[in-house]
Amino acid sequence: MSRRHAQDDTAHLPRSRPGTTGHHRVRTGTEPVTARSALRLRLVLGVLGLLVFLFGTALFALWAGTVTQRDVPDPTQLTVLAVICGILAVFAAVDLVVVVLRLLRER
Repeated sequence: MSRRHAQDDTAHLPRSRPGTTGHHRVRTGTEPVTARSALRLRLVLGVLGLLVFLFGTALFALWAGTVTQRDVPDPTQLTVLAVICGILAVFAAVDLVVVVLRLLRER
C-alpha cells in the first residue's frame, strides 16, 4: 500500500477563474457556482448615484458661497455637506468604472 501524505486535497481542484493563483477551499455555501452580480442594474444605480451626488456637491457648494456666518446652516456646515457629496460621487464613479470593465470582460 502506498502511503498517502497529508497533502492539501484542494490542490487538485480547478481554479475558480483563469489567472488566479494559490489554493482555493472547497465551497460550502449555498449560492450557485456561477452566481453573478446584476451588472446592468448596478450600472443604472451607479449613474443615478453619480448624478445625485454631483448635483448635491454643486448645490451645497453654491449655497455655502451665498450665506453668511450668521445664517443657519452656516457656510462651514454646507461646505462639509459638499465635501461629503463629492466623496460619494468619487465612490460612485469608481464603481461605474469597475462595472463597465466587468461588462466589457463579460463580452
